[in-house]
Amino acid sequence: MISLRIGVGRSPRPGSLWRDRDFLIFWCAQTLSVAGDSFALIAVPLLILNVTGSATQMGLLTGVAGTASVVAGVFAGVLADRFDRRRLLIACDLIRLVLFATIPVVWAFGTHVWLLYAVLPLAAAVGMVFQVTYVAAVGGLAGEGRVTEANGMLYATAAAAGVLGPTLAGVVAGHFGPTAAITINAASFALSALGVLLTRSSRYAVESAQATEPAREGRPWRELLAGAEFLFRHPVLRTLTILLSFFIFMTLGLTDIVIYRLKHDLGQSDSVVGLVLGVGAVGTMAGSMLVARVRRTLGFGPSWIGAQVVSGLAILSLGLAGTVWAVAAIMALYLACVSVAGICSMSLRQQVTPPHLLGRVTSAFWTIHFSLGPVGAAVLGWGAEHRGATTVFVVAGASCLVLALVALLTPVRQRHPERA
Repeated sequence: MISLRIGVGRSPRPGSLWRDRDFLIFWCAQTLSVAGDSFALIAVPLLILNVTGSATQMGLLTGVAGTASVVAGVFAGVLADRFDRRRLLIACDLIRLVLFATIPVVWAFGTHVWLLYAVLPLAAAVGMVFQVTYVAAVGGLAGEGRVTEANGMLYATAAAAGVLGPTLAGVVAGHFGPTAAITINAASFALSALGVLLTRSSRYAVESAQATEPAREGRPWRELLAGAEFLFRHPVLRTLTILLSFFIFMTLGLTDIVIYRLKHDLGQSDSVVGLVLGVGAVGTMAGSMLVARVRRTLGFGPSWIGAQVVSGLAILSLGLAGTVWAVAAIMALYLACVSVAGICSMSLRQQVTPPHLLGRVTSAFWTIHFSLGPVGAAVLGWGAEHRGATTVFVVAGASCLVLALVALLTPVRQRHPERA
């Protein structure tokens, strides 16, 4: 076991990120990976919907995968803080490559819905370990002074790749079937692993955490709780964790409901579904490019709360949208706000968390954050099928607005909590 201290260094790395070889390689690899991953974002729900015709099944599968993420999140932070993060990222990519590759191989011999319930939860669990490690690695690669810029760059180009990815995924699924799109997603993990392999290991292996954290031999449960303890001692992070847990309950299954509305209510093809989500990804790109400037101008609290307000209004509007282009435009607005709020939240955690705890704090945050998500995804899927997509959008949007109003009464409203 290798005990590492990595994360947001207390001294920012000098120079421009555009001249940082390791960060640029990492950035390009993750952008390509997200482009491929966007194929599965569309292909898996389409595969379920085409076979079963059930929005409830779509929501249930999303919920099962989300549950696996929550369970993995309990241990992901310890792995990210105690093992070589570069090797851990590569291992996660290779495991997901194998898992997703089994779907088109087995599907070639017949329809096997059970396989999705076996593969996707495992892939989601490994993906949680990857994401926790990824957040900690970005902090080390960029440094404290550049972390918001780095997150914005990663989100923006991932979103740019996501513009083309969903559109192509819809075309591929429409002409060759959803399993062909899943095959492309599997290949994307190989590109991600190669990119991490090409970065220097010295950017991941830094000062031992044992120098800054008391040994806890014989008390492994303390390792698991360390991140949660830090979160709930910090007034802003504590409130964010609680608010976002309810937000994810209302939004984790939202993409499934948008797909269901386009296919079931509006009678659109797989290609149109891909096009709409591709347009929506433009919003993610725009929000990611603007977030650093927005936060510098408005501060953390106004940026985060404002993004939540607009997100809630956008979700409400989805319930009223009657055309494909209206759905696409609203999705772009919604995803822009989600990216602004998400990057602000992640950057704040990276800035205020001690480096040796960053993996466990991220893991604890996401575990708690996603704990209600699987139930919410299943409820949204059931609601869309039995009460209609419009009802689901109205209830979800109104709930998000209530959360934003609650945030105004909490420490989240502070403009510069990172300076406390």
